[in-house]
Amino acid sequence: MVRLKVTAKGQITLKKEVLDHLGVKPGDHLDVKHGADGTLKLARVREKTGNILDVFGSVKNEHGLHFTLDEIKEEIDKAWASEP
Repeated sequence: MVRLKVTAKGQITLKKEVLDHLGVKPGDHLDVKHGADGTLKLARVREKTGNILDVFGSVKNEHGLHFTLDEIKEEIDKAWASEP
């Protein structure tokens, strides 16, 4: 257990071991959830990283196959039709 002291301004400083446990670095954000029993739960906010455009080209098409959406839908419909 870590004990923290509240300053006259109502602030606390989180000790290094708490920050390390949360994986928090300077500039990161924390969410605080209030429990009905007076407890608090701290969690590091995981910022979304990357860009949706990074996904394109990430899957290799080793066989050089190319299908239109209509062709894909047609094959799906055929597969569903043959299911018992």
